[in-house]
Amino acid sequence: MKIYTKTGDEGKTHLLFGDRISKADIRCEAYGTIDETVSTLGLARSFSKSQYVIKIIKNIQKELFIVGGELATDVSKYKNLKKNFKVVTPDMVFNLEKMIDSLEEVVQLPKAFVIPGASPASAALDMARSVLRRAERIVVRIKEDDNLFNPVVLKYLNRLEDLLFMIARYEDRELGYEALNLGND
Repeated sequence: MKIYTKTGDEGKTHLLFGDRISKADIRCEAYGTIDETVSTLGLARSFSKSQYVIKIIKNIQKELFIVGGELATDVSKYKNLKKNFKVVTPDMVFNLEKMIDSLEEVVQLPKAFVIPGASPASAALDMARSVLRRAERIVVRIKEDDNLFNPVVLKYLNRLEDLLFMIARYEDRELGYEALNLGND
């Protein structure tokens, strides 16, 4: 099988289960932005020296493929998706919360905005979080258009943003971090 199919040469692509849509469709933008997040997490993983962090990131990357699958499926075909693939579940959100809680026990959070860049791994994690926040905004638009079948997807993305912030701070826990205090203190 060749890597190029030429089926997208006219600006169209397939969703899962065969629906053909414009590559400019908001769903393509959403799962493409999730793909950017997965790639940026790969960069973070390559920089990290912590096996703990590497394991968490790799698991997140796998779960984001589940998110991407949901976003690449028309709501009318959701039953097919659920029958053939994994979908985002409340347990996935709960597991993110447990990881956040455990990181909060070992990470001292600053009382101001963190300036990214204390280490390559944390910088890549902060970048991944920023890309994921863009994905979340796009998914909100999909939800507002009644094209998001599973509302747990938004909860998952929101909680994952928090986890990525915490992992970045964990990466720098011994380095400290630069903070920007915008208050009068």
